[in-house]
Amino acid sequence: MSVFRFLLYASYRARAGLIGAVVIAALSACDLPFGLDLPTTRSLESGATGTLLAADSFEITGSYSEGSNQWSIDLQLSRPDSEQLTVATSNLKLEAIILDNNAYFRGQQFLSAHMGSDLVSLSLVKAAGNGWWKGSAGRVPQLTDLTDGNGFRSTFLGQAITQRTDHVSVDGIDAVDLSGARGEVFITAQAPYRVLRVRLRHGVVVDGIRDADLRFVNYNRDLHIAAPAEVIDFSNLSTLPPIYTVVSVDTSRCGTPCAVSALLKNLGGLLHAKAPSTIIFTMTDTASRQVLGSCQTPVLPDVAYNATTMVTCSIENVTAEQSNAATVTAKPDNPGRL
Repeated sequence: MSVFRFLLYASYRARAGLIGAVVIAALSACDLPFGLDLPTTRSLESGATGTLLAADSFEITGSYSEGSNQWSIDLQLSRPDSEQLTVATSNLKLEAIILDNNAYFRGQQFLSAHMGSDLVSLSLVKAAGNGWWKGSAGRVPQLTDLTDGNGFRSTFLGQAITQRTDHVSVDGIDAVDLSGARGEVFITAQAPYRVLRVRLRHGVVVDGIRDADLRFVNYNRDLHIAAPAEVIDFSNLSTLPPIYTVVSVDTSRCGTPCAVSALLKNLGGLLHAKAPSTIIFTMTDTASRQVLGSCQTPVLPDVAYNATTMVTCSIENVTAEQSNAATVTAKPDNPGRL
């Protein structure tokens, strides 16, 4: 080989080596072609399904729409049979705890909306205050398409997927976005491929909710779900604070001053109230409907469920003539529990 041909050959080999080195360096700086370093879609689906099925516990937080209201939600699940749910809108909040088949609720506005408008029902709502009460576990929504792995796969994965986007961030975590007609599912890009986020398409309804944007967090954490203390049972009114109703009013000793009394009956129990109940007596002129005077007295001590007691009070600054032409009423004020 001539010196000229040798140098030409050496130059060609050097250029080829340099080009090869540049290509290798470029490939090492990015994903290999055809996603060779990325998890398969099937692996992502299997991981998402499996982790939802196998997780001892996890939590879902976010927002959704129901009717015309925008709601926030915090759902904690602890397998096999514990659940704690908080949903709230601008003017209403409801909490629920489910343990086995026992359900406990808290939320005075919700209770008021589902009770009657009669005096006894209103008294029960007020007596319950912000306390917990027993209810039916069937009232708690079952979000099986979001919480059960098999339901989740049927609703969001498999043939429901039409597009995949890699390297998206969910709260700083590298994720894969699998999207379809129902919504987007964000799954961790690293094994075990847990669900991080679900975002429903506008107008799509899943498990009775729409326009949802939900985060899946706290996998396999101790969520400390436990039954609340001092639970009200509306089927056993003795578990309530005192709820006094007026049985009768006695004005036989009304003079100057006007001594009045009322016979009361406790429709509730002795559970701690935030203050004693008060009975307010009001004297009203029968003809003009004008208030002539009033007095009030606390109910002390409290009496047990279905028991009766008597309270007295004196209305000052009324004459005998006024009292003879007047009507005296008594109204209870039951402040309810703490």
